[in-house]
Amino acid sequence: MSMPTVFVSHGSPMLYLEKDLPARAFLAGLGGVLPRPKAIVAVSAHWNTERPAVSVSDRPETIHDFYGFPDALFKLRYDAPGDPALARRVAEMTGAAPAEYGLDHGAWVPALLAWPEADIPIFQLAVQPYMSPAHHLELGRRLAPLRDEGVLVMGSGSATHNLRRLVRGAHGTPPEPWAQAFDDWVAGTLEKGDAAALANYRSEAPFAQEAHPTDEHLLPLHVAFGAAGEGARGQALHRSFTSGNLSMASYVFA
Repeated sequence: MSMPTVFVSHGSPMLYLEKDLPARAFLAGLGGVLPRPKAIVAVSAHWNTERPAVSVSDRPETIHDFYGFPDALFKLRYDAPGDPALARRVAEMTGAAPAEYGLDHGAWVPALLAWPEADIPIFQLAVQPYMSPAHHLELGRRLAPLRDEGVLVMGSGSATHNLRRLVRGAHGTPPEPWAQAFDDWVAGTLEKGDAAALANYRSEAPFAQEAHPTDEHLLPLHVAFGAAGEGARGQALHRSFTSGNLSMASYVFA
């Protein structure tokens, strides 16, 4: 059976410490929902490059790519191994440049929750914010053969991401209509498997500019969807909001 692909909304780095959030509980159970992967290709919104790049580090460091948070966050480590041989294959499959890069919080926060034993090889593939969503769908499609090898492609970003519109510290605040409308559009589009609409979400989705002033937090979804192969459809594994307008929706594709 082929491995599905997934997209997770990783939220704030505080997600790991905020144990009362539904999205945290979901991610903590994700490892039991999916087949155990032989390796994980993590596509995080926080590694941005001009051209595709893949990490070939043997022991990826835990990157604390944030500031102003409690010391407890900076003490967290995710000491899973990399997989340089597989990473170099990914480079050949996608045309990505090999690079030395660790695990930023878009990768290690969900991985630490889902696979806390840190015994599954994991490495990152970058996104290119100045390139189109269609480029990222194609980047994902080049990874599709990995599914038959038990490799999990995990996109990690945010289904909505407008930091200026957040209601900080108020997790129970209902989302504004624009955020709910965009989130519903994403869910419906993925359920239909409408790759064309997904590629053109800027013009087709309601409130796209409000939901994503910049593309980088949605592009991992495009990669994960593409990696599921032609004709793939998405199914919501989890949907909730935090901080008012930050969607924590996560999807599986097959």
